[in-house]
Amino acid sequence: MKTVERILIKIIVIQFVSMLLSQFVFHKFEIFPELHQLARYEGVSEDNFSEILETFNGR
Repeated sequence: MKTVERILIKIIVIQFVSMLLSQFVFHKFEIFPELHQLARYEGVSEDNFSEILETFNGR
């Protein structure tokens, strides 16, 4: 059972590292420009903290 757990942990770590690297490559080098436009459209890349604070302070 320990060998199965070790294999699963290795798979999870490899998958996590590959996900981080692919996200870095996509966003930093703009290989997929539509992804950058989509992130801007959804407001993920912008700081919207002031609007949130204004909403909470208004209550």
